[in-house]
Amino acid sequence: MNPTTPDALAARNLLIYRGPSEIDGEEIAVILTLSTNNRKLGAMAQTWIIRADVDPITASREGKDESICGGCIFRGTPDPSKPSGWAKARGCYVNLLFRPLPLFKDLQAGKYLDCTPDRAGEIIADLSLPLRAGAYGDPVAVPDWVHAPLIDAAPAHTAYTHQWRDMPAPSWAMASADSYAQAAEAWDRGLRTFRVVSDLTEIDARREVLCPASDEAGKRTTCAKCQLCAGIDSGSPKSIAIVAHGGGGAKKAATRAVAETDTAPLIAAE
Repeated sequence: MNPTTPDALAARNLLIYRGPSEIDGEEIAVILTLSTNNRKLGAMAQTWIIRADVDPITASREGKDESICGGCIFRGTPDPSKPSGWAKARGCYVNLLFRPLPLFKDLQAGKYLDCTPDRAGEIIADLSLPLRAGAYGDPVAVPDWVHAPLIDAAPAHTAYTHQWRDMPAPSWAMASADSYAQAAEAWDRGLRTFRVVSDLTEIDARREVLCPASDEAGKRTTCAKCQLCAGIDSGSPKSIAIVAHGGGGAKKAATRAVAETDTAPLIAAE
């Protein structure tokens, strides 16, 4: 098999960017994977945004993951005095041991094929793969020219950013809101939001719908098929909400973080 054909490249992880973070200028890397076994997602290409110079667990523990995650509340509380492990009360559903850490190790070992974003977009188009921009890390931590060809080439995509209050929010990304008050602020700016809630009663049925790929919605579809989490580019009038989730202690930590953040009164649905 020709090693440069889309089918051959689908078996490889591609390095499509290595350079400064748009958030703080530290060195980061973007790795494109072209297969997934996540049943909630379905078949999707994914970009993983990691620090290029420090492993994800250490980055979390020492607060250096700000370069890729900005001020996301689910990062937890950094504690450099800890001898090992990640940040305290980390509520992110991404298990750092599962994908980010192996991806970092392979980056250090030079196992990735260097690929331009334009070529990566061609591969995604040839494979007709939907894209998940930022399976780990915030896509606006990366220069826009990295994700733009991928977004344009993919038949559908999902993307989320916590940085919409401090940095320009691309039209193709959902504004991640940590409270109802933040969601209302984003709506006033013309953005669509993705909001983690503690339970279903917090969802504003006038403005939000429950994620149809979630457990609470009966997993009616997958992210690859749903196509609602594509920012204002989706054309949907509703924003998306999902109940806090994740393995181990992540769900409990996320629920606590949301409860501590969301102090604004809920406007009941009519």
